[in-house]
Amino acid sequence: MREKVKPEEKTEELTKACPTCFEVPIGPIHPALKEGIRFTFWIEGERIRKVDIRPGFMHRGIEFMGTKRNLIQVLYLAERICGICSISHPLAIVQAVEQAAGIEVPPRAQYIRVIIGELERIHSHLLWAGVAAHELGFDTLLHYVWKVREPVLDILEDLTGNRIDYAIPIYGGVRRDVPPEKYPKLKDALRYYRSLVDDFVNFFLRDPSIEARTRGVGVLTSEEADSLCAVGPTARASGLRKDVRQDWPYFAYPDLEVKALTPEDMGLEVRGDVYDRIVVRLLEVVQSIELIEQCLEEMPEGEITAFPKVAALLAHLKKAEGEGVGRHEAPRGEVIHYIRLEAGEEAPAVWKVKAPTYSNLMPWYPMFRDQEIADIPIVAASIDPCICCMERVQIVCDGKAETLLKDELLRLSWAKTERVASRVTRQVSPGRGG
Repeated sequence: MREKVKPEEKTEELTKACPTCFEVPIGPIHPALKEGIRFTFWIEGERIRKVDIRPGFMHRGIEFMGTKRNLIQVLYLAERICGICSISHPLAIVQAVEQAAGIEVPPRAQYIRVIIGELERIHSHLLWAGVAAHELGFDTLLHYVWKVREPVLDILEDLTGNRIDYAIPIYGGVRRDVPPEKYPKLKDALRYYRSLVDDFVNFFLRDPSIEARTRGVGVLTSEEADSLCAVGPTARASGLRKDVRQDWPYFAYPDLEVKALTPEDMGLEVRGDVYDRIVVRLLEVVQSIELIEQCLEEMPEGEITAFPKVAALLAHLKKAEGEGVGRHEAPRGEVIHYIRLEAGEEAPAVWKVKAPTYSNLMPWYPMFRDQEIADIPIVAASIDPCICCMERVQIVCDGKAETLLKDELLRLSWAKTERVASRVTRQVSPGRGG
């Protein structure tokens, strides 16, 4: 193997580049971080001059596990990649498998997928707004927002049986219908959220303390967002009108004519700061309400799945051979699933996932540049990171990427175990048990 740059060597190099700075490590375990990731900041006075971001603490091996299970079981794994946006990964993988297996989805099922996906966008954006308020030290607003988030979770539970991990998508359609008798309760919830829009605008966009803490903070210019491949609200807050629902319409979105939203849609100048990321998410809550209302009005009658029996679906999938790519505009941005099927096999030959946080990791660098220490939590939270979704095992050495496969990981694990065991053995005194 090529010799790798040690973390301490990179730290020394960055410290020499800023001799008047002092080093502040944050993470991988820290109260401001909901998942494990390590930041190292080089601070000059109160200003951040450099940052090193080091992920790699949360890898769970879900992709590998997926290649040892049949595709129905893989769907359950995909739903557990992320708990907050738990519909996003299933909506991407069903597209990939349907493309690879040549499965046609009934139109009604396409509309139901959109309804559940947009309900999740509402709850995810509200959850993020509460977390953002908490990172700003405004816990009263956190509790208020999470209180008003409850009705959308109640609706999701009413439609699917679960508040999270809804188990709605299936290859070829959806598992449950949204019958007309459920429309009134759903419409009541949508009216409730419409009535709160002015309150959210007042609380988040007109509060002087929030504006002072977010205006001009964590700026990501349009050029930086484009060159660093930002996605989702992070990109749109910087003025990029990119949205998978608009650019590559899928499900029922071609009928709904979705438009990517930026601060300009609220009559504001685009600055690409944390404030603009709040603006975009509030605009998208209203947009999701409108899309769900449109789905309820236009949803066609008919079947909700191409395979009423799971056994028939499994038989079809076992015969399928080919590749497929599924893309979905999750609340955080574009999710991509790649799948490769081989005839005669129940498990996928290859399953790869690209979560939006992976794309939004590099934009953190310009966002943190020249910010104050107190801004670190809200800047980090502003992209709505999900580290568990993002983690992949890869090493970059001398500018070249090196992916570690199973055999190499096992070899390295055994070597490390032997080193640790021999060190422990040397440290144990004679006569005290070896």
